[in-house]
Amino acid sequence: MYAVAVNGSPRKGGNTEILLRHVLEPLAEAGWETELIQVGGQKIRGCQACYQCFERKDGACAFRDDVFAEIMPKLLRADAMILGSPTYFTDVSAEMKALLDRAGLVAIANDRAFKGKIGAAVVAVRRGGGTHVYDTINHMFLMNQVIVPGSSYWNLGYGRNKGEVLSDAEGLANMRNLGQVIAWLGAAIAPHREQFPVLKL
Repeated sequence: MYAVAVNGSPRKGGNTEILLRHVLEPLAEAGWETELIQVGGQKIRGCQACYQCFERKDGACAFRDDVFAEIMPKLLRADAMILGSPTYFTDVSAEMKALLDRAGLVAIANDRAFKGKIGAAVVAVRRGGGTHVYDTINHMFLMNQVIVPGSSYWNLGYGRNKGEVLSDAEGLANMRNLGQVIAWLGAAIAPHREQFPVLKL
């Protein structure tokens, strides 16, 4: 099975990335293929609401001149998606917001391509506003019939300066548990993915 983590922070090696790596560790230990990719600090436009994805139905956005064109196929392939962001004025980074809007719409346009996948939000926060970041990511998951597992707390890690989150023992333990829960859930649902309920309007 394959898990992809997307770092929405422009600060490579920062707190968001550290948290994401702690989620991926138990998945790798369980035999999953894991990958961490960078969207923060990369060129990515917001959704243009052109709805060409509904006409083309090719699993891609009509605009293919930025990093989204590389990330979307990985999300479509993944059994589990872990999306991480720092807290910017109580919300996700601009790059993560662009990814959420475009990936969410492309998935819906392509027969709800994320349905039955596992999705988890991971948030780095200095002090306050992190739960709104968590909600923003989960809103895309829940609208796309993604299965959102819980852990021992909200998936927040506390720290501002690079590496400070390593002092948040509870946050790191939560991330590791989240990875374990994803591995357990993935094994449980794998034999039944083809029976996921089909939306009928």
